[in-house]
Amino acid sequence: MSRVSTNGNYQSALLNLMQAQQAQNDAGERVQTRKNATDMEGFGRGAETLTALKGAAARVQGFLNTGEAVAARLEAQDLAINQVADALGAARQAIGSVLASDSMATLMLDLEGQFQTVTNGLNYRHQGGYLFAGADTTNAPVGVATLTELAAAPTVASTLGNDQIKQVSRIAENTSVETGYLADGFTFTEADGVTKSHIFQIFRDIKAYSDNPATGPLTGKPTEAQKTFLTAQLKRLESASTSTIDAAAKNGSLANRLDQIKTSHEAQQLSLEKLVSSRTDVDPLKAVTDLQLSQVAVQASAQVVAQLSEVSLLNFLR
Repeated sequence: MSRVSTNGNYQSALLNLMQAQQAQNDAGERVQTRKNATDMEGFGRGAETLTALKGAAARVQGFLNTGEAVAARLEAQDLAINQVADALGAARQAIGSVLASDSMATLMLDLEGQFQTVTNGLNYRHQGGYLFAGADTTNAPVGVATLTELAAAPTVASTLGNDQIKQVSRIAENTSVETGYLADGFTFTEADGVTKSHIFQIFRDIKAYSDNPATGPLTGKPTEAQKTFLTAQLKRLESASTSTIDAAAKNGSLANRLDQIKTSHEAQQLSLEKLVSSRTDVDPLKAVTDLQLSQVAVQASAQVVAQLSEVSLLNFLR
């Protein structure tokens, strides 16, 4: 005959009540957080897969953040490069007007203004740093501000202080692109089809020609020799303008490529989020049902404990 222990039954009922309360707390937490667990331990064997998915999502988000920074840089570069291209176009127009009107009254004043615009473009700043300075973004890459300073410098190269380190950005797995330009890289091809000169060289040569007593000044009505010289400079400015526009087109092509990669990353991120969600998010209906069932279990266990507290062998011995 089996013996029935009042204390043993009571302890068993209390244990059941505690388990039911814990199940209720867990169900309530799932309903409140809408997650199957609040830490990796709660996901059991699926924790390893979940960790890998979250790691992949974090890498994709990192590429998206990098892409946003690169896109902002490319947009700033586009503004700066187009500013330089517009200034070269305006310089061409100024010389073209001289050849058409047979008057150089404001030529050097116009060229001075366009040179300063080019200088401002090459000294363009983005987020506190100089865009075309290379790695040393704290120092302006162009060290002259006027045609007089440019003409007084030993060489054009001596007026440019950028280093040779271009901006490189990793925008995807195993994909890095060179997104930076350097101030001394704004060159054009001379008439011989081989020699590369910086765009500053055109302004320097015109200034030197105007300051030379034997050939200048470039004021008043131009002589035939001056017309020939200016016609040659017009062709050089056209080559420089074309080269600068090509640089702007390359910059725009990089921006388009970045947009395509961004779209791909956003789709990949959405897919990863769905995979993570499928493993972490609860089924709302099931969670509510579990909560209700656990509440019933707690009430039933509590009633059993209450009844056992009134049941004792001593009551029968009385």
